[in-house]
Amino acid sequence: MSRRPDRNTSAIATIPESLLHEGRNELIIHLVTWGPVGGYLDSVYAGPDKVLRPVHDQRSIMFETLPLILVAGQATLGAILGLIWINRRNDRSYGLLALAMLIGFFQYFVSMPASPQTLGLVGAAVVTQAPLVLHFIVRFIDMPPPRWLHLTFVPGIIIAFAGLTGQHDLLHAIFLPLGPPTIALCAAVACVLLGNAALRGNRKALIMAPVFSVMLGCALNDILTVSRLLPGERIFIGWFGYSIVLIVIGVWLTWRFVQALNDADSFADRLVKQVSEAEVKLRASFSREEERARAAALASERTRLMRDLHDGLGGQLVSIVALAEQPRDTTNTIGDAARAALRDLRLVINAMEEIDGDLMLALGSWRERISGQLRAHDMQLVWSVQSSHGLPVYPGLRPRHVIQVIRLLDEAVTNAIKHSGASIVTIMIETIPGPDGDARGQISVRDNGCGFAVDAVNGAGTVQGRGLLNMKKRAALCDVTLSVTSAPLGTTVSLLLPADFPEATQGG
Repeated sequence: MSRRPDRNTSAIATIPESLLHEGRNELIIHLVTWGPVGGYLDSVYAGPDKVLRPVHDQRSIMFETLPLILVAGQATLGAILGLIWINRRNDRSYGLLALAMLIGFFQYFVSMPASPQTLGLVGAAVVTQAPLVLHFIVRFIDMPPPRWLHLTFVPGIIIAFAGLTGQHDLLHAIFLPLGPPTIALCAAVACVLLGNAALRGNRKALIMAPVFSVMLGCALNDILTVSRLLPGERIFIGWFGYSIVLIVIGVWLTWRFVQALNDADSFADRLVKQVSEAEVKLRASFSREEERARAAALASERTRLMRDLHDGLGGQLVSIVALAEQPRDTTNTIGDAARAALRDLRLVINAMEEIDGDLMLALGSWRERISGQLRAHDMQLVWSVQSSHGLPVYPGLRPRHVIQVIRLLDEAVTNAIKHSGASIVTIMIETIPGPDGDARGQISVRDNGCGFAVDAVNGAGTVQGRGLLNMKKRAALCDVTLSVTSAPLGTTVSLLLPADFPEATQGG
């Protein structure tokens, strides 16, 4: 019958009754062996089937059924560890142990007798599992693997090539001096490494040492059995010990991986809880910050409103009071001052309206106001919007910016009324590309008056000089570029608006 010489499987054969005769019968058994491990014939029993069959079945359960169950569990764990390694390439210990398990699984099902090539591969697989386990132990105890450790794979490679030659004698001559000593050497190195690591307090080595001792004892028994140093029946238990140890290690690694997943889930739950608590705190903090920001914005707006009323309406009311107290008739002058004060009050009120960054809305109100003002002086207003959408929308536009722009335009129109002698005032609104290529709004106030010498009044102490200087200061508060050009045919005051208005302005 086909039997593997490294497994203690029993064989039972029925002797036909016709071959038996009265008296003494002689039974001749021929043993044909193959492979690098020598065959052996254990105890032979002869007797009735009902006596021998239970013993044979018990032996089959121990050395055929049980190893099959172990190898199935080994393959399952090997597949699980392999999948873990595929998804965790940085942890090679899983991959090494999975490879050792799968090699043991496949070589278990090689049937005998077999060709020298197959025998060589089986022998190489048996020997290669020892270096794989050694590499696993080295990485498992967090020890950097030395380069010479890779030499432990050389005997398995040599045995495989010896089998490929197809010569039984060569395979036998190479396997015995290389195979068992390699397994013994790997076991000894593993014991030394585990011992040193355990003495240093390595927790993994303390766990691995007792488990590995079981496999080491089983392997030592097989080595002594193969070397015929142990008398009596040759029972190989290394394969049992190796499979059980691999299964125990695999289960422990799987359990460790599951524990790591549980720890990760617990950490994620704690992190989610902490993030939720932090989110609640941040929301409360944001609410407080928003309240403070609203309070600060309200206080700033109040301050600005008071400053605008003080600088504009307050000064004009003081002038009205001073004119009213004069002994001469100043009725007309007081009326002009009152109308100017009313216009300034309307300007402040209009600037308070929410325009969502659309300056065209404020310019529409301003247009109605200056139209009446120009008509009172027999001057015509020409309103020209060059682009279909007028001016760009400015998200940062605030009431304080609107007041500054409108006052600049008021000053330009007032100068045209007082000094130009013009009959037509043209307001041109357009969107032009800025120096950096972005869209920039521009508002121009042009008259057809007599003009004036711009260079002569720049920085001068005249009324026109002071007025132009005040316009430049007001334009600087909003990052507006002010340009004034004048010729005998008229004067043009242009306001080039910024890409976006500054967050804060000073003065007013």
